[in-house]
Amino acid sequence: MTKVAIVILNYNGEKFLKQFLPFVISHSPSTEIIVADNASKDQSVSILKNDFPEVRLIELYENHGYAQGYNEALAQVEADYYILLNSDVEVTDNWIEPIIKLMDSDSTIAACQPKLLDYNRKEKFEYAGAAGGFIDFLGYPFCRGRIFNELETDTGQYNDTREVFWATGACMFVRASIFHEVGGFDGDFFAHMEEIDLCWRMHLAGYKVYYSAESTVYHVGGGTLHKSNPRKTYLNFRNGLALLYKNHPPQHLWLNILIRLVLDGVAGVKFLFDGGVLDCIAVVKAHFNFYANFRSWHKKRNALIRKNGYKFIYPNSIVKAHFLDKTKKFSSLRKTL
Repeated sequence: MTKVAIVILNYNGEKFLKQFLPFVISHSPSTEIIVADNASKDQSVSILKNDFPEVRLIELYENHGYAQGYNEALAQVEADYYILLNSDVEVTDNWIEPIIKLMDSDSTIAACQPKLLDYNRKEKFEYAGAAGGFIDFLGYPFCRGRIFNELETDTGQYNDTREVFWATGACMFVRASIFHEVGGFDGDFFAHMEEIDLCWRMHLAGYKVYYSAESTVYHVGGGTLHKSNPRKTYLNFRNGLALLYKNHPPQHLWLNILIRLVLDGVAGVKFLFDGGVLDCIAVVKAHFNFYANFRSWHKKRNALIRKNGYKFIYPNSIVKAHFLDKTKKFSSLRKTL
């Protein structure tokens, strides 16, 4: 068994493999590097075989999405730690060692992420995880360095190491034993928010999730589905409801679900008025899919391990803070986390 395995899940990412895999190879000595191909239709597999023979290739014969794709791939990887790395991430020198050292120092740390900056604007935090993720009581995610679409400039304000609620799926260091203990990713999520669901289950099982600025990577973002894609809208809204229902504490569950449904409806109307007819339809489809599969989500809720409380959940509404109170920075939130 190797200590650390970098696992890149790829789908039609030949461009990113050519661009970023050489950085992974050069900056990750003595580390097993694996690309799990999610039934790509481009030339990814031939490029990997011909240009990167030192990289182990796992071929999956259908597109399982991010969540189940990683479940399928990681079942074939033996390591103490997995580094789940998007194909559109540029890593830097010494990006692995500080985080592995941190996780070695505390066996209750289940996952950790580095500082995530925007590849195209390297002074800015990147949307998908910035300086560590949080969530409000209605299930809306945000980050240190990113509230909704408002991205902060990195001035060193988050140059620390601390607990957070969720770690980015773009570059997530995971303790393999705990990943499997809590059941891995929820394959029904397909893609988007599955890393938040995983981290929430890790918290409930009594483990910690961390952020460390001692490691920095740069993320392109939107490499598979652009943020304006109706499919992404559908997955975000459907998975947001599932995430909240599955993991929310029993107290005020139905009230908060109702509030979330209303706010989702408001978002759908806003899409419509902004000309996003397909996005509005995606929100409606997301809700109907959640209702149609409610029995399955309920079964998963009942199966959860609940050893721990609900740390690092923002007790106020991040929607109100941002859109009504005009809060643009994590540090400006009325209640700190």
